[in-house]
Amino acid sequence: MKGWGYSPRGAGYLFGSDIVKTFCHTNNVEIIARAHQLVMDGYKWWFDKRLVTVWSAPNYCYRCGNVATVMELDEHLNYQFKTFEAAPPERRGIPSKKPPPDYFL
Repeated sequence: MKGWGYSPRGAGYLFGSDIVKTFCHTNNVEIIARAHQLVMDGYKWWFDKRLVTVWSAPNYCYRCGNVATVMELDEHLNYQFKTFEAAPPERRGIPSKKPPPDYFL
């Protein structure tokens, strides 16, 4: 797609590679990193590696079977991706319920 379009989800917009290229040039950036869209492999590049979607919730909603990724940047803005799977059920613990602090009583 070129330019802008309406999202079929009913909120927000879709955009094409031309919009990403213009945004990167105007703002003097090499890539755009974004989230909040499920990606089964944890991350996905778009538009000649100018935009990356990073998803950090493994096995989303306990049913999607996806892996998760964290995009790590160093002081020179070099990046690497760290991908991980959900913890097995036997390793997941329910957080202990602590009594509320006295100052809330």
